[in-house]
Amino acid sequence: MAGFRESEKQRFPLQSIQDVVDLFRDQLTGSEEPNLPLLSIVLGAIENVLTVNRALPGEIDHSKSLEPIFPVLELETVEALYEKFVTHVKRSVDLTKFPSEVATRELVKLVSDVIWSSLMRSFYKDKAHLQSLYSFLTGNKLDCFGVAFGVVAAFQVLGYKDVHLALSEDHAWVTFGQDLSESAEVTWHGKGNEDKRGQPITMGVSEKSWLYLNGQPVLCTRQMEVASIVSGINPSISATVDSVEMGSLQQELLWLLYDMGHLSRYPMALGNLGDLEEISPTPDRPPPIELFNEAIQSTQEHYNNQHVYPYTYLGGYLCRKGNYKKSLQAWADAADAVRNYNYNREDEEIYKEFLEIANDLIPHMMKTVASDNAARIHHTSLLYDPDCYANFLRFYDGICEWEEGSPTPVLHITWAKQLVFSLSKFDVSVREHIEVKGEGLEDDTSSSEDEEMEVEVNGRRGEEGEDKAVEDTEPTNSRRPGRRGRRPKIDNNRELGGKDVKVNGKSNEDQIKSAIEDLVNKVGDEGQSDATNPNIAALAQACSESILNPEYLLGGGDPFTTATSTTTVTSTTTSADPRIDMHDFLSSKSNGSPFMGMTMDSVLKAESPSDMVMFRKRPSSSNTRTPTPVSEGAPSLTQVTTTSPKTVPTHLLGPPTLVCLRSEKMKGLKKIFSSAKLNASAIKLQLTAQSQVHFKHSKRSTDSELATHRKRSRRE
Repeated sequence: MAGFRESEKQRFPLQSIQDVVDLFRDQLTGSEEPNLPLLSIVLGAIENVLTVNRALPGEIDHSKSLEPIFPVLELETVEALYEKFVTHVKRSVDLTKFPSEVATRELVKLVSDVIWSSLMRSFYKDKAHLQSLYSFLTGNKLDCFGVAFGVVAAFQVLGYKDVHLALSEDHAWVTFGQDLSESAEVTWHGKGNEDKRGQPITMGVSEKSWLYLNGQPVLCTRQMEVASIVSGINPSISATVDSVEMGSLQQELLWLLYDMGHLSRYPMALGNLGDLEEISPTPDRPPPIELFNEAIQSTQEHYNNQHVYPYTYLGGYLCRKGNYKKSLQAWADAADAVRNYNYNREDEEIYKEFLEIANDLIPHMMKTVASDNAARIHHTSLLYDPDCYANFLRFYDGICEWEEGSPTPVLHITWAKQLVFSLSKFDVSVREHIEVKGEGLEDDTSSSEDEEMEVEVNGRRGEEGEDKAVEDTEPTNSRRPGRRGRRPKIDNNRELGGKDVKVNGKSNEDQIKSAIEDLVNKVGDEGQSDATNPNIAALAQACSESILNPEYLLGGGDPFTTATSTTTVTSTTTSADPRIDMHDFLSSKSNGSPFMGMTMDSVLKAESPSDMVMFRKRPSSSNTRTPTPVSEGAPSLTQVTTTSPKTVPTHLLGPPTLVCLRSEKMKGLKKIFSSAKLNASAIKLQLTAQSQVHFKHSKRSTDSELATHRKRSRRE
């Protein structure tokens, strides 16, 4: 590289924003490559004066105290720093050992060591205004991006044209070789990855780390490398005050690059330009939302939709403008992008982004919308929009899938609490209008099929219980799982050993069968039939669960404790259809049997044992009416508890909105998400579970192993 050209020297001194813009225009439109070291030094020197060395008086209005200024940048200052960088690089690298015109991995490692060895050893990596070569040459300090850019600028000084910058959304490395087919780490990330310098990024890509965007980074040309240092400008003076001049300079330079087409493949730079336009709109320029949408289009067309920040840029802008429905959709799209990765602790920047969205922005949005009385009355807010509810679920589904397969968990109790809070704000009719499905799961069966399955399962349990009673090998004090009542307690001739108890010379089995036969004789005409009632077998199975009155087994009292009032009701109900209405099987109170609420008369009138077992476990729903016996002119014996559903808005009368969940955690909650009632405890337990794999494949930890596990440190 020939160093300063005469055309460049003629641009000095730089006294205004327009002077800097003209210098950059000459560099971008000239016949030779843009001079990366020169442009980085110029921007760094201006930023240092306008931000780092700009004192702020205390306890006064900063907006009134900061008068517009612009430093005068002399040629001597810039040229001295430029020559210092060129001398340092050329003195440290012996090119006679690398005769090839194409960079090799050994040479990349050597040049990165030259930049690295000149840095101060103190921990300063997270400080601002350390991205330019001005910071490197005046204070021996660089951040992560600054080191990577310094390596590329050093290769330009050495005359290599095949080494270029590769940028993800929070990391930087270099590509080199004939077709830029090779990559190498040249900087650190986070707390320090010095040992990775010179290594390819293939491991990070294979681990599906967000830092490497699944092999879809921004591969820069020389002009895009100029755009990277412009996009990296930090105009902040303090946490609450920005330099107006520095922001204006950045905005003008980004528009220059935009007009030349150098931002079409740079989504992050388009997002930064959109933010600047929101703060200070430029006349006759596209509005911010068009820039954000252009950034999204860029990542979809050029990077396989692997970039996340374009969606968060758009979502944040729409949220600030009060367009909550669209912002929720943009955040759901961001979660769809991040689900392609596995989370680790180096992804803390994108973690903070989603943490703010889930635990601050969305809850605040829900509070604001819920307090809008007009929107609530007219059902116009997002709380009554099924598409918004679907986007809300899609957002958390993406976060949960991001966590799956990751070495570090994402969700903790704060996430779960805020999800429950936001979820409860949606109207009940909206939650019930959503059709939630799980990817890879079979379609849900109808309620009748579920009831038939319950009948079969309960029937098998009854048969197992009968077999155990016949074998008579189980002690009476041992209880079978799922048993509702206790075995009748009989004191006469009871043996402590747990053997069969005989009453009046008969065993329990004989006594039960005798009681059933007497009951059949009392029923009436239906009991007079010669054919044995098919329900007797079912009664025999149920007798092991305390269906009979213990007093009756001792020779006195009624066989069952049910009042006879409902028997009259059911017997007076006639129909041409031989099947008995299931409402007739209900009585006013429990009779102590496993068929809760049924009289023995209605039990024997059942068409089959399945009709009786159906009453064992009725599906619970807030909108399900409790069946009661109906008789004209007679008051109901049971108080019916009903829940009146909220009026469904007219725009919800269409087909249900379909949501397909992909994460294991969210698929486990899909029934809750579409139900009227929310189980907050179940949601919190499911979301904060540390493992998303099937437990049968995991090794059970022993006490000694658990004792050696280190406690995970708290997040800041």
